[in-house]
Amino acid sequence: MEKSCGAVVYRPEGAKRLYLLLHYVEGHWDFPKGHVEENEAEEETARREALEETGMVGLDFDPLFREKVAYSFKREGKSVPKEVVFFLAKTAQKEVRLSDEHTGFVWLPFESALKKLTYRNAKGILQKAESNLSP
Repeated sequence: MEKSCGAVVYRPEGAKRLYLLLHYVEGHWDFPKGHVEENEAEEETARREALEETGMVGLDFDPLFREKVAYSFKREGKSVPKEVVFFLAKTAQKEVRLSDEHTGFVWLPFESALKKLTYRNAKGILQKAESNLSP
């Protein structure tokens, strides 16, 4: 089984919350995420991947939010099971410095972000994040 970790990154702007979505080279929209390296804790992976993929430092992780999705994908004709653990992270940083894995990014309010995300499991994670943040 492959394992990755990522972060639902958001920033407050006035009365709104904006979520960061990345446009991957393969064409889909998703959150920053990547493979867990040897001896790396889940949150460390999420922090490192956010830094590598967006240039974001000093993310404020919510200690109570940890959501997992599992799915399979095809590699060389074989089905590969994958698990991704997502954290919720707040930032004040607007600037995004993309890695070469991505072709673009957007900051969007919840409803727009929900429509923009490609995969159903990512939409579910966003819904859990939003309800976690809503009073």
